[in-house]
Amino acid sequence: MKSLKSGKLRERFNKTANNHREFKLADQIQKELARLFHLEVKDPRITFITITDVELTIDLSLAKVFYSTFPSEPEKLVSTQKGLEAVTGFLRSKISKSIRLHHAPELRFIYDDSLERGRFLSNLIEEACYKPSEN
Repeated sequence: MKSLKSGKLRERFNKTANNHREFKLADQIQKELARLFHLEVKDPRITFITITDVELTIDLSLAKVFYSTFPSEPEKLVSTQKGLEAVTGFLRSKISKSIRLHHAPELRFIYDDSLERGRFLSNLIEEACYKPSEN
């Protein structure tokens, strides 16, 4: 199934009546998840999490939720992923009530390493720019 991405790739798609709803709903889900993680989710495995993006399928049955976390050690990521899987039902229930959806999309959490890659590339650029030339 084709997914539509909110936020970063919004400019690539025309805002027609068909996909405007998906963008709007994806943005609402992202904001609501951020609020829920901040105020209501009490699982100790889920700490310092940021929802970076949400992608919805055309039929609104699946939401891919991209997240980043700090620190991003491999053991911590596994623990966080298990915690997210444990609270998926709770989050779906809260989203359907707050956004008033008859059928809340299934939530799939995917780790987003773009922040780490960006930080790594920035460090490489800084090293290259500030490295004294050897003559």
